[in-house]
Amino acid sequence: MKPQRLVIVILAGLALAFLGWRWLASGSGGGDMLSGYVEGETLYLSAAQAGRVEALAVRRGQRVAAGTRLFLIEPDQQVAQGQQARAELDAAQAQAQDARLGQRPAEIGILEADRDAAEAAAREARIALNRAEQLVRRGIYARVRLDEARAAWQSAASRVEAARNRIEVATLGQREAQVRAADARVAQAQARVSETGARLGTLSPLAPSAGRIEEVFYQRGEYAAANQPVVALIPDDRITIRFFVPQDQVAAYQTDRQVRFRCDGCADGLVATISYVSPRPEFTPPIIYSREARDRLVFMVEARPANGYALVPGLPVDVEPIR
Repeated sequence: MKPQRLVIVILAGLALAFLGWRWLASGSGGGDMLSGYVEGETLYLSAAQAGRVEALAVRRGQRVAAGTRLFLIEPDQQVAQGQQARAELDAAQAQAQDARLGQRPAEIGILEADRDAAEAAAREARIALNRAEQLVRRGIYARVRLDEARAAWQSAASRVEAARNRIEVATLGQREAQVRAADARVAQAQARVSETGARLGTLSPLAPSAGRIEEVFYQRGEYAAANQPVVALIPDDRITIRFFVPQDQVAAYQTDRQVRFRCDGCADGLVATISYVSPRPEFTPPIIYSREARDRLVFMVEARPANGYALVPGLPVDVEPIR
């Protein structure tokens, strides 16, 4: 056989072998399987106040448990504000306690002296009124003199009553207006303490759930702006399986139904619960590379796996269709 013909035969054999391998691969790869991938929703965690990153407790790719402290923005300013707020609260509470104690003995003594003077003036006014009544009856005084004496006595009696009331209020500690004002200042100071405590908490956020650190944007010592993400976290409960169902099969996929799936290097018997079915059709996205999946009208379906912590976002998956 001529060498040229031998080369042609060899190339033809290799081409046939390649086509056979492609046919077998497409046939054995589960052509009826639905193509998809693992998707993860990222949480971007930041601080409400700008400042230098004082501590960084995580690194990229690390798994963290719920409640793990992720980082700390320098708290000096917030700590100082918190100390000031607590000092204001202590002062307000002291004023409120003082208002409830009533007036001091010295102040009570002054009020009692005022009462005694008012009572003495009232006795003199009463004597003058009695004398005026007798003189009017005898015709010595005009009637108007009696009216003046009676008015003077009534005024003196009113001053006695007012002085006695002041002593009673001071003795019982019932300065209600002052007490209410003091209580209002205490409530305001307590709110200030709570506010500063809440602000201090935002400088060192906790992981809301277990997950994987996707990215760390700032290192220790760097200055982070307010509300600028410092750490990106993918929580385990936000890992989903996203796959695509042909339009003639989508009716079988309802929320809360389970689907089985598999992926390279994953354990057997994986299941996920459907959480979302897109109401709008689309053409299979370019990320799905299988020839059978191209150019089909499909609906996107999301399902939450039971083992989200073991799946890596971006990993291709094959989903068993619902029959």
